[in-house]
Amino acid sequence: MDSRPAPENGSSAQPERANSREVTSRRLHHHLIEWGVLIALALAVALGLRTFGFQTFSIPSASMEPTLQIGDRIVVDKLAVDWGTIHRGDIVVFHSPAREDCGGTHDPILVKRVIGLPGDILYSAGNSIYVNGKRLRENWTHTEPLGPPAVATKSHPVVVAANNYFMMGDNHFDSCDSRYWGTVPRTNIVGKVFLRVWPLRRLAYF
Repeated sequence: MDSRPAPENGSSAQPERANSREVTSRRLHHHLIEWGVLIALALAVALGLRTFGFQTFSIPSASMEPTLQIGDRIVVDKLAVDWGTIHRGDIVVFHSPAREDCGGTHDPILVKRVIGLPGDILYSAGNSIYVNGKRLRENWTHTEPLGPPAVATKSHPVVVAANNYFMMGDNHFDSCDSRYWGTVPRTNIVGKVFLRVWPLRRLAYF
């Protein structure tokens, strides 16, 4: 006959519960690490896209009306400038030249339309802009009149230097642009505007 004392009630279950809690704790710790890594990667991707790919801006003035209005939210494609070509008619966001001081203030970031490319010869006559001797066909929405100051005169045209661009706002009469402060170096250009995301009723691609 076995004379050993019987184990107390539940003593055999305690190690099992302890092991179960330990396994659960390890799984939770593992999941927390996984989520931490995923969140860090998501933040890195978002930061990378903002730094090197896409960025949003808000329109602060009426200089690009009617195309872009005050309060519009736009998305800028930076890679289109870093790896692509800038064309006449593109809408771009850029760091303003140091000599930009319209209204007595210096706006660090501007949005305008590319009118003159490197090497272009520009002048205006009446209400028209001429590029390399030909009247510019502005096949985008804009407002007239051209307004003062005109681009230049035929006898004293603007010659766009290498790696520079002549910018104008679509609201010709009410835009402080290259007519006032000259051309913009390519290195100043942040990216091309390719999407208006707000307001939703005016969602549009460019």
